[in-house]
Amino acid sequence: MIDPELATQIIRLALDRGATDAECTLAEGEEFSALVRMRSLERLKDAGSRVAGLRVLVGRRVGSSYTSDLSSDGIRELVKSAMELAAISTEDPHAGLPEPSELGALPGDLQLFSADIAGTNTDYRIEQARQTEEAAFSADPRITNSEGASFDAHSGKRVFANSRGFSGSYRVSSCSLSTTPVARQGEFMERDYWYSSARKYSNLQSPTHIGRCAAERTVRRLGARKVSTQKVPVIFDPQTARTLLANIFDAVEGDAIYRSASFLAGKLGDRVASESVTIVDDGTLPGLFGTSPFDDEGVPSRRTVVIDRGVLKSYLLNAYTARKLGLKTTGNAARGITGNTGVGHGNLFLEAGDLEPYELIRGISKGLYVTELIGSGVNIVTGDYSRGAAGQWIEHGDFAYPVSEITIASTLQRMLMDLEAVGSDLEFRGSVASPTLVIREMTVSGQ
Repeated sequence: MIDPELATQIIRLALDRGATDAECTLAEGEEFSALVRMRSLERLKDAGSRVAGLRVLVGRRVGSSYTSDLSSDGIRELVKSAMELAAISTEDPHAGLPEPSELGALPGDLQLFSADIAGTNTDYRIEQARQTEEAAFSADPRITNSEGASFDAHSGKRVFANSRGFSGSYRVSSCSLSTTPVARQGEFMERDYWYSSARKYSNLQSPTHIGRCAAERTVRRLGARKVSTQKVPVIFDPQTARTLLANIFDAVEGDAIYRSASFLAGKLGDRVASESVTIVDDGTLPGLFGTSPFDDEGVPSRRTVVIDRGVLKSYLLNAYTARKLGLKTTGNAARGITGNTGVGHGNLFLEAGDLEPYELIRGISKGLYVTELIGSGVNIVTGDYSRGAAGQWIEHGDFAYPVSEITIASTLQRMLMDLEAVGSDLEFRGSVASPTLVIREMTVSGQ
């Protein structure tokens, strides 16, 4: 296990070599992945790593380096490399660490690590994947093929320290179980998936449940057809709605804002969405994937309301983008092992409404229920939105038939304003989550 004191030692060494400020990240982890396909083990991975990253400032010049050699010689070379790069870099007037008053960590157990994952051995994990695929095969005779089922697990530790007195560490764990069956009916072949992920093994859904859900999602796509081009209401299921949250994050993160590369630049305090829309970034929620005691600059994680009942309240910032914009960091610094920080999110979600998904569907006389999005036709600068889609056609408040090979189009500005209903089915399967969403009108292009 990595000793947190090593990060402090590296910082001291960098200061002794002439750095005016420094940050060090240490990370170690173990990754496991088993893929079963057509009832046979196809791929097995079990690997570990330990690495150190250093970022130094010499005045306003920045250099960074990393190494997997944590010996004394490796650490000296790490510091030497970072200092040499700083010497030849260009000065950046906004470069620097957070102020000491901004540093700190959330207290208490955030439930980020569970030992029960390590209690599952390799044979058991492979069997879990095999049972998941078998459950999909058994659910419907039209499931005739599979792209596989996998069990994945990770555990690790992250340490961060800087020259302004901050030092902190935390352990994490996660696991997931998934399968992607393939169905055939006559000339039609379709695939879909389902999965479960959690910080602890005991919170995973069962192989039977995952396999049956994947099979149900797959067979309901059989016989898909196109529809004529028209403007109709569009419902995004929670999995596709998450991608809209990711688009909003791209539009509110500090790099895009100070570059004026976002349709939301300069909109703080303005109404940008319907009153149904409240979007929150919260890195403090125990046990979730976007939670941590501090960000990657040593600033405590927090809850930030990004959009409050349609009004843009905050951007998401690290220390650098905050300086560029004349604002304060929101504790959203993110980096790999080394280099300058970017902007990341904690648990980013759209707050749930009161209606069950079936009630939202029942309220649509004719429209589209989206279960898959294809391509990346979203322009964050202009807000233009156009993506390939597949899902279910709705008539008289019920699913009529599956549809595919269509395109849905609008702008993010209009979609936010036209977001007229929000489901009650908010569930975190990752660090971005959304309930079912209803957009009043989009263009569906088909035949």
